[in-house]
Amino acid sequence: PEECAVFQCRGCRAVLGDSLHLCAQEERRLGLLACLRECCRAGAARGARGAAVTPSLFAGVTRDVACEESQMIGLEGALLGCTFNALSCRSCGLTVGFVLYSAFSDLAYLRGFFCFFKDSILCYLLKNKMIIEASKVKFPALSLKE
Repeated sequence: PEECAVFQCRGCRAVLGDSLHLCAQEERRLGLLACLRECCRAGAARGARGAAVTPSLFAGVTRDVACEESQMIGLEGALLGCTFNALSCRSCGLTVGFVLYSAFSDLAYLRGFFCFFKDSILCYLLKNKMIIEASKVKFPALSLKE
């Protein structure tokens, strides 16, 4: 694909994932890139429609992404009332995103996906061999809403 990129931690440039496993660019209000990977909570992984998915299909996020075991509840902003597990970089500890566990219907399609905050990651563009802020990269339109 033309726009292949590697996602890196903004704090230390550890590799966190890649655009080949990007499944959605979310919302202007949250500024997210949603990637595939096995959910960090116990049990079967679930796809966008709640169907069980074989864990070997998930490979877009590296082991440098740590998923916190304890769940958090959003107390403000777009995640108000949502339950999620925070994602952080194993190398430097920077919070880079979350895995949504429960949400209102407008965000429910993101449940179970690894959601990176665009302002916490950099993109290394393979074609151009350059690093750019993720918030400035426009990937092809993808949507989980159906």
